[in-house]
Amino acid sequence: MEINKILSADLLDIIFDGRNKTYGAYNLRKTYPNRLIEALLITTALSVVIMIIPKLASLQTKQQTVQMLVRDVSLEDLKQDQKKADELPPPPPPPKQEIQKVEITKFTPPLIVKDAEVKEDEEVKEVSKLVDTKIGTINQEGVKDEGIVAAPVETKGTGVVVAPKHEEDYDKIYTIVEIAAEFPGGQSAWIKYLERNLNRDIPIQNGAPIGKYIVTLSFVVDKNGVISDVRAENDPGYGTKEEAIRVIKKGPDWRPAVQNGRNVNYRHIQNIVFVVAESE
Repeated sequence: MEINKILSADLLDIIFDGRNKTYGAYNLRKTYPNRLIEALLITTALSVVIMIIPKLASLQTKQQTVQMLVRDVSLEDLKQDQKKADELPPPPPPPKQEIQKVEITKFTPPLIVKDAEVKEDEEVKEVSKLVDTKIGTINQEGVKDEGIVAAPVETKGTGVVVAPKHEEDYDKIYTIVEIAAEFPGGQSAWIKYLERNLNRDIPIQNGAPIGKYIVTLSFVVDKNGVISDVRAENDPGYGTKEEAIRVIKKGPDWRPAVQNGRNVNYRHIQNIVFVVAESE
């Protein structure tokens, strides 16, 4: 580019001096300001349109709402509407449902009296006339008895129905009671009694192997606490059953069981355990 044209030349012309200006880069940079202005104008116009549309819609909605709510009403119109409502006939009442009466014949106990002394309502009816009628305490006209249940006649009660009393047999042997029989002194005293009186070496003396041998005993504790009918429910062997029965029979009287505040006969179940362990 000539020196005298540099001062008046555009910066873009100076940059692309001596280059191919028909290439797209020159054209894009040359038209960039115009395209930027067009984009700003279009964006501004769209923004204005977007802001105006909701306002126009709201104004139209308000006008429609006002037009829907406005109505001219006069006092004469209200009076005419009320008069028309008063002139309408009332709804018909529901039909009455009549209860169908069943023919009832009064029951008259047979009495031997003179014919002249028999009243009409106390006359004993013939059996053939009682086939299609119900027997009751009054005479009532109605349809023949075809399985229809007649309305009950109100009568006074004859008394209070009392349930039969159940008498408890306190002489039987109970297995379930309110308070079970107990060794005197409680569980701790029972353990001490076994430790002092039970020969725990019985299974060892009879050659029992290492293990646990449980004997289940049952016996009766009567109303006075006396023990009887001692028997073993099982037999682990090695003399354990006999030793357990001996200890129970040898022991003192127990505290009797209680049912409904009374001492009762009670069958008690008791386990006695023998343990054979390894010798040190």
